[in-house]
Amino acid sequence: MRQLHIYLFFINILIAGCIQAQEEPKITAKDTLPPAEKYGLRVGADIARLIRTSLDDDYKGFEIVSDYRIYKKFYIAGEFGNESLIRDEENINVEGSGSYIRLGIDYNTYGNWYGMQNSIYVGVRYGFSTFKQTLNDYVVFTGTDYFGENRITEPITVDGLNAGWVELVLGLKAEIFNNLYLGVNVSLRNLITEKTPDSFDNLYIPGFGRTNDFSKIGTGYGYSISYLIPFFKKKN
Repeated sequence: MRQLHIYLFFINILIAGCIQAQEEPKITAKDTLPPAEKYGLRVGADIARLIRTSLDDDYKGFEIVSDYRIYKKFYIAGEFGNESLIRDEENINVEGSGSYIRLGIDYNTYGNWYGMQNSIYVGVRYGFSTFKQTLNDYVVFTGTDYFGENRITEPITVDGLNAGWVELVLGLKAEIFNNLYLGVNVSLRNLITEKTPDSFDNLYIPGFGRTNDFSKIGTGYGYSISYLIPFFKKKN
């Protein structure tokens, strides 16, 4: 929850900067008609996962982000990717790896200045992941310290696992150059379905994140760079 507060704090700063930067320009054009707005496919990548892959030896992953504008303020949006994470705890070392997809709708709540197409949006997603868990080593509790710990180091791999969840997304996308967008988002996730191994639980679900025994709630964040491929334009 502390991480979620930090993500929201940074988003508030970005939103304030974005709004401040969009001061109403002086109208010098002779044409008083509003410009046509672009409709098309926006495709990019989550740069946060790429940076983490290069810095964290226990993590590998990538994510493709995309959206398609279907109406003035509505977008069909989705992400798909692949992740693996090793959780090295005191008594257990386990790796979760696999692929995932998240699909949903975004609604742009922001009213742009003349000629701009930035967005501050809220969205909903349904996520689905297929993955495997590899139990690298673990400690068996014997009830006494006389013989020391009983650590099992023979790996156990269970594949064919899956999970589904819903999530609420809050984010922004700002056009930094023509058709090139920089984005940031945070999400709150609720795990709905989960297939677990017979002998241990899932400690990491690709696309969803870390899991625990106390709650089915998870959080996530992302930083993206994407490019808009305009298919057509519409007058306001």
